[in-house]
Amino acid sequence: MTCRVTSWGLRAAALLVAGTFAAGCSAPGSSSPAWTSQPDPSSTEGASPAGTGSPPAPTASPDGSASASPVPAATAGSWKTYTDPGKTVSFDLPEEWIAQSVTPEEGTLPGALKIDVKKPDGAFVAALRTGLPPSSSECAEGARKPYVVISSVPVELPGLTGEGTIAPRVVFRVIQGYRYFGSYGIINIVGGADGQACELRNVVRGPGGKGDYSFGDVGVLKALAPDEKVAPAKAYDTLDQAAKYVGESSEFANVQRMLMSLEIKN
Repeated sequence: MTCRVTSWGLRAAALLVAGTFAAGCSAPGSSSPAWTSQPDPSSTEGASPAGTGSPPAPTASPDGSASASPVPAATAGSWKTYTDPGKTVSFDLPEEWIAQSVTPEEGTLPGALKIDVKKPDGAFVAALRTGLPPSSSECAEGARKPYVVISSVPVELPGLTGEGTIAPRVVFRVIQGYRYFGSYGIINIVGGADGQACELRNVVRGPGGKGDYSFGDVGVLKALAPDEKVAPAKAYDTLDQAAKYVGESSEFANVQRMLMSLEIKN
């Protein structure tokens, strides 16, 4: 797979849509080019105001695609590639970040993997999980919360599009509670109907018998209560703050490139 290298700087989003340490890491790569925005021409659904005083928002379609204004984004200068011992998955990550194979959670399928990605100071960035059993949850209409797709970029993952799925995308989404809670990950399923959901799953539905995949900061994003721990998800007081993180943060630019570089050997 060839990774599409893309940078997404967004105007503030106010849009509701349905939407083992470094084991196997290769030698450092060359410096990365700057990213440029590549709007999705399928973006058709109009934006709705959210009372944040934001500039006009990008448009999006029900599959979570979104367009954006291009803004330069800095990325790490040197990269390496992690590949698991069985050579079933691989992805690129900044040279100074650490990829660590850990024990998968109970209930995963045989051969399942869990690989945590951390910064040099130990700060968690994301986890790649494979062999996840299919899951679903009931969502009463009164319990649904509005959510926003701030960034949505197509990613090439052959063989992971089928009935009930959409083309895989790397997304950053925000769900509204007492604050705006944000999360990034890869998906090939729509978040919820009419721009509302009880939770947003950062899941890629895998082929039959292979289980699902998850690559992101959290597997499930939901509107948290004040006494619940937020991290590793993120929390913002406004949508503008979330959009600024996506559009201006070098951390997000590095995360997005890492997620988009995922290769799965079916």
